[in-house]
Amino acid sequence: MIKRKRIYGLTKKSEAWSWPLFSVHLQQFLVSTRLGFITRFEYENLCLGSVEGNVVDKESAGTSEKIDYGVVGMHHVGILCENLERSLEFYQNVLGLEINAARPHDKLPYRGAWLWVGSEMIHLMELPNPDPLTGRPEHGGRDRHACISIRDVSKLHAILDKAGIPSTLSRSRRPAIFTKDSDANALEFT
Repeated sequence: MIKRKRIYGLTKKSEAWSWPLFSVHLQQFLVSTRLGFITRFEYENLCLGSVEGNVVDKESAGTSEKIDYGVVGMHHVGILCENLERSLEFYQNVLGLEINAARPHDKLPYRGAWLWVGSEMIHLMELPNPDPLTGRPEHGGRDRHACISIRDVSKLHAILDKAGIPSTLSRSRRPAIFTKDSDANALEFT
């Protein structure tokens, strides 16, 4: 039998377990570098116990074999834009994201920029957008969107208000805010 490891006295199966509390404890295990954080596999091992071969204990993974080809995280999200300078104005000057100067921007057949989002990136690509810009849901949570983890939702809300950029709060009343860039790309911050 595989024993479950305990983190600060909490396990996923514990009745006292709650995501916000567990998340605070887990953050003490994360290494915040440009190289990334703890992997999901390592996270699951911390929560669920060790893995023997390709099978996690049946209680946590069911009876099917785990598909494992080495996923360790999200590298970047590609976002289409009509005008790179206008998009950079939003992503750099409003959201405060920094350009990754090490990423190539002149080797592709279109203009673009790579922006750091923690240890991952957004790749802005100046290309025609096949999606309609009008008729999209007003609330970004009901549209395709990328979600970015932040420390202070209310501070970002004030920044967006000051810049005159429309936003909506999460309909589920959790601490999250949705906004759109000038090309109708929806973004969630939580």
